[in-house]
Amino acid sequence: MNVANDMSLFTLIAGASVPVQLVMAVLIITSLISWWYIFIKLFTIKRAETNAESFENAFWTGGDLNKLYEGISSTRRKPQGMASIFEAGFKEYIRHKQQGRMEVSDVMEGARRAMRAAYNRELDDLDAHLPFLASVGSVSPYVGLFGTVWGIMNAFRGLANSAQATLSQVAPGIAEALVATAIGLFAAIPAVIAYNRFSSGVDRMAVRYESFMEEFTNILQRKS
Repeated sequence: MNVANDMSLFTLIAGASVPVQLVMAVLIITSLISWWYIFIKLFTIKRAETNAESFENAFWTGGDLNKLYEGISSTRRKPQGMASIFEAGFKEYIRHKQQGRMEVSDVMEGARRAMRAAYNRELDDLDAHLPFLASVGSVSPYVGLFGTVWGIMNAFRGLANSAQATLSQVAPGIAEALVATAIGLFAAIPAVIAYNRFSSGVDRMAVRYESFMEEFTNILQRKS
């Protein structure tokens, strides 16, 4: 094998053994899926931040909460993020108030539970696909390493049948094997970076939602 002519990436992948090629294919497919999820999460978290900013601007203008609730409930689109938490809490608050003869503590507890349920749903949406990115970031290097070990074993097994071992004989086999590790790192590094960034973004949104729930609970309590 001519090392100078056969060290291109395509040739190395095409010349690798079938198990190593399968490892590379799995890693490439996993990388493509993780990139798809990265773009989805990028827009999801950005939309959540934009929606929260827009809702807070409307909420803290000091307008009538009933009008704000009616405006959110009358839209065809399901409210998301902070608007969803507000709608769930205020809807439960109105329902308990209409029943009458209920303690303020019971009314507030019902509204708080409704907001907590909406909060959990919103966090579930924001957390979606993050476990996959975490798994890709942690597992992909080891999958690539498995392909590398397998390829190097095949390279040295081929040397055992050769009367004279030279660099030109062993270099292509080792290079083919190392490509699996490179692809594993190519899949893992973006996934790890994206996971850390998105986890931080989700945590910020969680704190923002919780702060709003506490402030809104205080407003409802004064209103009661």
